Formats: sequence, structure tokens, C-alpha cells
Amino acid sequence: MSAEAADPGAPLRRRSRPRIDLRRLGRVALRGPVSRDRLPDAIGHVAEAHRAHHPDADLTILRRAYVLAESSHRGQMRKSGEPYITHPLAVTLILAELGAETTTLTASLLHDTVEDTEVTLDQVKEQFGDEVCYLVDGVTKLEKVDYGAAAEPETFRKMLVATGNDVRVMSIKLADRLHNMRTLGVMRPEKQARIAKVTRDVLIPLAERLGVQALKTELEDLVFAILHPEEYEHTRALIAAATGPDAPLDTIADNVRGTLRDAGISAEVLIRPRHFVSVHRVRRKRGELRGTDFGRLLVLVTDDADCYAVLGELHTCFTPVISEFKDFIAAPKFNLYQSLHTAVVGPGGAVAEVLIRTHRMHKVAEAGVVALGNPYAQDHAANAASEPTDERADPTRPGWLSRLLDWQESATDPDTFWTTLRDDLAQDREITVFRTDGGTLGLPAGASCVDAAYAQYGDRAHTSIGARVNGRLATLSTVLGDGDTVQLLLAQDTASGPSPDWLDHARTPAARIAITGWLADHPDEAKPDPETVDAGGPGADGAAAPERDAQPAAPARTRSGPRATGVLVDRPDAPVRLAGCCTPVPPDELTGFVVRGGAVTVHRRECPAVAAMREIGRAPVGARWAAAEGRESDAGCRVTLVAESFGRPRLLADLTEAIATAEAAIVSATVEPPSEQRVRHTYTLQLPDAAGLPALMRAMREVAGVYDVSRAQHPAPAG
Repeated sequence: MSAEAADPGAPLRRRSRPRIDLRRLGRVALRGPVSRDRLPDAIGHVAEAHRAHHPDADLTILRRAYVLAESSHRGQMRKSGEPYITHPLAVTLILAELGAETTTLTASLLHDTVEDTEVTLDQVKEQFGDEVCYLVDGVTKLEKVDYGAAAEPETFRKMLVATGNDVRVMSIKLADRLHNMRTLGVMRPEKQARIAKVTRDVLIPLAERLGVQALKTELEDLVFAILHPEEYEHTRALIAAATGPDAPLDTIADNVRGTLRDAGISAEVLIRPRHFVSVHRVRRKRGELRGTDFGRLLVLVTDDADCYAVLGELHTCFTPVISEFKDFIAAPKFNLYQSLHTAVVGPGGAVAEVLIRTHRMHKVAEAGVVALGNPYAQDHAANAASEPTDERADPTRPGWLSRLLDWQESATDPDTFWTTLRDDLAQDREITVFRTDGGTLGLPAGASCVDAAYAQYGDRAHTSIGARVNGRLATLSTVLGDGDTVQLLLAQDTASGPSPDWLDHARTPAARIAITGWLADHPDEAKPDPETVDAGGPGADGAAAPERDAQPAAPARTRSGPRATGVLVDRPDAPVRLAGCCTPVPPDELTGFVVRGGAVTVHRRECPAVAAMREIGRAPVGARWAAAEGRESDAGCRVTLVAESFGRPRLLADLTEAIATAEAAIVSATVEPPSEQRVRHTYTLQLPDAAGLPALMRAMREVAGVYDVSRAQHPAPAG
């Protein structure tokens, strides 16, 4: 973790305390050992920042950690010319200012000792205990000599797995990267760019997801300066030009202070400057910047009720911009963030964005999981255990992290893991979907029911047949919105699998990896039969695919028609398939047609496609059931049934239960949108014996609300 990084300039940082002179600290650190009862001068600033958040903290362990770190790194220098000890000191200061507890700071001081010195993990464990040892191990890089080009992705995999057990691992890594980025200017330009891109693609999204906005925003600005220097300089000039005593936000802030004072609300009203990347984004969105676009008003109060009181006063005394209102207190973001967002029109029509939050919310907004103190203390553990199904129940193991850890186990190849990790983290917004069992799912924006199925059920989602979204039947491709309620519907047939088409609707790595893995493990079943309906039986609109020419194919996947192993045709060596448009079963009378490549597709004689094929000049081929000649089929039979019904709650669940009771397996199912309160369900089913078909159809007709069940009869294609 000793890679150096760049500092594009002091204007990037608006810190609450002066920057520490690292060269001076380096000289202090080289003065040698100190007495046992005195804190080393070099970490006095760390102790001061730590005590500001934790007044009763025992600093003894910090002293011991510093002594070990300084002695083990003695003689090592950074490329900037500073003693190496200045790096762990700076990383620890960053964490101390964010409010990290003592164990995190101890591990931060030692975080490079095992990687870069003769100190061993056993020594760290013996002197500082299991927790500190785990944190140090979690952030220690894997050696390139052992892993080659895979060292970087596998190091990140190791850190993420360690973070899954202790989120403080990633806190240390983020602070480490921030200090390295601040000092990256000593590196070659090409190395600066490489490190900046990894920071952009991996570390910044992780900081966002862990809610550590103070680190995220500075990392964004540092990356911006390295990868887009011209745009950075232009933005810097705009910010410099907008800074002055008569800034429009100052006037609005004074008016807000007066309004709240008159209302008897105790509040602190601050002007919060936007960071460089934020200003750049606003400029790209709006074109020309307004004077109020360079910052936002921040109103800090004591409790939640005061937040809403402030909101009421602002919306009463100023003209609110209603489209800008968001309540992240009632519905916190997935990364612990809470605040009220609004915008009001000030004097002269100037629009100011306003953030309203408590002091505690502000601390969490800035420091995220770091602000939790020790997240593994007994009170946190008890709270986490009380609601295990809730996405936000355990802040130390958020849902997105659990999902990431689940899919990374399937991405055994380092390149696949690295690419998938970047793609996953690039999804910069999450939605919350409510489950009907009372839990929640956190999914990326644009996620579908396919993603929800794999997030909830893992590999069991292979048997998904549909969903209910907000109480209404929906297809698996349905895109979910924030706050939707979803109930996933699974087939009883555990042997069925996903369609390749599901990949078109899967946004999450967990879903894509699971689907891809199943298709790779079932290559024969994964090839859609071109003579049958794509994705299993009728499409979303209930219509079958028309008969068409096709090349012979391998045995079809479970969501398409099977090869007709129980059918004989008058072309002995020709491949034979059952048509998906009418799914014949014994004792249906059959007829077949030769298609391109010599295969024979077999239909029921009354199928509309038969007449269409005759009209275009296709000669029929004799076909009959093998059982009629004393042979037994070894594949059961497949049939497509259409159930006409009136819409009602639990209709789909009752129909699938009736199908399962009749010992039929659902291969695929589609549900058309309701029309005049009527719903059409189309099922492709696998029966162990065709003799059971009449009883199955009777059972489906007996389901309340169903007024007809028939064999699929799709219109013949024109011409």
C-alpha cells in the first residue's frame, strides 16, 4: 500500500484544520525514542484530533503502535523525500479527523509494517490483539512475485472479503489512497493516470457506498485534476472568479438566519462550497453557471423534528422549488445518508439549494461508516441482529457489500472479477425494493425482476417464471422503481433454467454471473430451438412465433420445445422437433414439414400453421407417435395451455399450485396485461405422461376465476 500519489494543489482542500507539515513531522519522527510515559511529539496532532471525537480515549496503544511503526520504517524514504513514517501518520490523521475509534487508528499506524518491513502478523497480533491484526492483514497487498498481473485485482478481492467481516478495513484503505493521491505528483505521468483511473473506478464508488463523503469528494477532485487537467483549470478559474464578499448565497443565508430566528428555531446556517467536480457537473448540466451554483446552504439543528420545522418555515417564507425536494430522513440512502433537500428562491430570483440535517446526520454524511465508532461493539451487534432481513439493518455489512461478496465467489478468474467489480461499482445509484415477506432488496437503478430474483433466491432464481410488482402480475423483464414491492414467482420444476434473453434484462453481476454459469453448464439446453417460440412458448404478447425455415439444432433447452424422441416420421434419418406453436401430445394426430437443413417439424393436424405451410407449397411428411408402434417415449410430453380468467389476487399462485399438484412441470409462463379485468396466462408444461393432460386441464379450470383452459392455437403466418 505504499504507492505514492499526487497533489494537484492546495485549493482542492477546504479542511477544518491547517495542513500538517509532513517534512517537519518527519524531522520530529527521527528524533528517536521517547519515554514510556510521554506521547511522541510526532503524533500529538493525531491525539488532538482523536480526543476531539473521543474525549476519554486511551492513547497508550497509539503510542505503542507509533513506536513500532517508526522503528520498523526507520531509514525508509518516500519518493517525495520525506521519511516513510509520515505516510502512516498522515493516513491516521485523516481517520482521526473523521472520528475513527482507537482500534482503527492503531491499525492505520501499522498498516504498512507487514507489507514493507520485517514486522510479521504474528508480532502485530501478539502486541496489539486480534482486531488490529485483522485490519492490518486486510489492507496488506499481495506480492506481485506470487500473483503477477493478478496481484492488483486479487489484492482488492482480498480487501473486499476482509471488509465483509470488518468494514474498518476499507476505511483504512480509503484514507491510505487519499494521502497517496495527495502526493502523487512525484510519480511519472503515466503512473499517475493509471492510479487515478483505479481510484475513479473502484475507490471513489466504494467511498460513496460506505458514505464517506469527505474522502469521496477530495478523491474526485484529485482524480479530476490528473485525468482532465484543462477542465480542472477552467473550473478552478470559475470558482476563483465567483468568490467574493457579495456572493448571492451570503444574502440568502442571512435571510434564512433571520427567518429561523424569528420562528424561534435554533439552527446553524452555513454556506457549503461545492467541490470542483460538483461545480463541473452543474456547469455541464446547465451550461451557464449562476452565482448560487457554487455552493449550497447547510442548516444544522438538534433533532429530527427541527429539520421538518426548518423546512416548513423555508417553504412558508420563501418560494420553494418543489421539484428539488427530497426527504432522505424518512427514507435514508443505502449508504446511511440522511438529510432534507430543498431549494428556495431568494432576492432577485436567485435559487439556492438547501440541505437540512441534524449535527449527528452531518457527521454521518461526512464520515459514513467511520462515524459509527466501533461498529462491532455490543450495542451495534444487537441492533444488527434485530432485523436481519432489512437492507439497512446492519450498517457494518450493507446489502450491496453482501451481494458483491456473493458474486465474487463465482468470478474465479481475476480478469472477470476486476471487470465485473468495475461494472458493478459504476452503477452509482441504488433503489430500494420491498419484499412481500417484510424485507428489502437494494438494487442498482434500472434493475429488473430478474435481478431481484437472483438477489433474493440465488441459484433458485433459475426457475423464475414471473413476478408481482406492486400487486400486479409482471414479466421478469419488468424494470423496478425505487419503493416498488415485488414478489418473485418460481416454478416447481427445479430442473428448468434461465433463458439467454434474461441477460438482456440483468443489471447486477450476481444475476449475470449466475445466468452465464448455468448456460455454460447446460450448453445443449441453452441453445434456443429456432423452430419454437423464443424464450419458451408464446411471447409477452401471447402470440407464437411463425413457422420459419431453420437449421437443425441440438436438443433444445428446457424453455423451448424438446426434440421429438417419441415421434416417428417418414424420413428416417431426419432430425425431428415438436412445433412450439401447437405442442402436440399423444394422441393428437400429427403431420410434419421439412424445413431448411432437412429437419422435420411436427404439428398437430389442426394447427393453423399446417394450412399456412400447404398454401406456400410445402409438402407434408407423415408423422405418428412411436407408442402406436409398440415403442415407448422416454421424454414424457410437452404441451402449451392457455388459461382465460378474471383478474384477482393470488390467481397466478393458485394456478401454478394446481399445475404442480397435477405433477406437471412449468417450463415457461407468460401473462398478458389485463384487458377489461380479464387475464390470459400461457404455460408451456412438461408432463410425465400425456394421459394426465385431461386431468391437468380440469384442475386448472377449477381454479377460482378461471373460465376456460385450452390447448394453444396460434394464428398461422400469412404467406
